[in-house]
Amino acid sequence: MLLVIFKLIKRKKLKEEYSLLWIALGGAVLFLAIFESSLNLLAETLGILYPPAALLLVLIGSAFCILIQFSMVISRLSESNKNLVQEVGILNAEISAMKRDMKKEDSYEG
Repeated sequence: MLLVIFKLIKRKKLKEEYSLLWIALGGAVLFLAIFESSLNLLAETLGILYPPAALLLVLIGSAFCILIQFSMVISRLSESNKNLVQEVGILNAEISAMKRDMKKEDSYEG
């Protein structure tokens, strides 16, 4: 998983700022997979009898964090798009008004 993330970053298909949670998730899963005693300790701390279920809980929690981050990014982009559309509309209205004014000036000169 970590190798795929690093390849996507290297190929510029995934921005570094969005990859931090993915790298953290991959590192946590790798750590828990290598050090089984830490997974057992995590499961015991959380009161989970089956340690792989604790790993699943970590994965689900991480997925929620990533989804929240993406929701924040989408909300920000949506607001930016709305502002851009409004600015383009205003500029189009101004251009149309200028064209009308130019046509009026041309008709007065002619």
